[in-house]
Amino acid sequence: MTEIVKRFCTSLFLIGLIYLAVINIYILLISLFIIFIQIIVEFNNLLKKIFFKKKLIIYLSLILIQIYTLFLLLNIFIIINSDNVEYRIFLLIIFFICILTDIGGYIFGKIFKGKKLTKISPNKTYSGMIGSYILSSLVVYILFKNYLGTKELLFFIFIISSISQAGDIFISMLKRKAKLKDTGKLLPGHGGILDRIDGLYFAIPLGLLFINKL
Repeated sequence: MTEIVKRFCTSLFLIGLIYLAVINIYILLISLFIIFIQIIVEFNNLLKKIFFKKKLIIYLSLILIQIYTLFLLLNIFIIINSDNVEYRIFLLIIFFICILTDIGGYIFGKIFKGKKLTKISPNKTYSGMIGSYILSSLVVYILFKNYLGTKELLFFIFIISSISQAGDIFISMLKRKAKLKDTGKLLPGHGGILDRIDGLYFAIPLGLLFINKL
């Protein structure tokens, strides 16, 4: 089975799992618990390889990561199970922006190639970065233009897409320092949980905070 087929099959599975998690609180709780454990395991693996002789740094970093991750997943759980339709829509918008940012960067980067964006992640190009903004802006604007004014929505898309790309680069930097290709092997064709949600991991909390300013 090729990597593309693996990625496609895994993506279909994840889409189905997300749907089930939204409509069933027990599946949501189990999924969030697994995600929490896996994120801590993957960060622990990265940190051990980067700071292998500095146990105090690893310990303190993991405490902060656990607090942040718990805050992130708790907010997702509360929003999905709340009656606040507005926050549920904004959470959906953030998901769409991050996913389309990832897809846009991959497609435009493969087609147009060009100058590398950073040495941290050799696969990131300026064309990919532009493609991330274009695809996320175009699709999200068409789907959600009735929920925010044009300027506010496009600005929100730009901010979330930027955070998502920065998160992607940050995790890539950690993997580079740890000399790892992927953060884990849980998702065939994708790698670990952090490989798949690196943008969302940082974009969701900041996006939800930013919503109150709109």
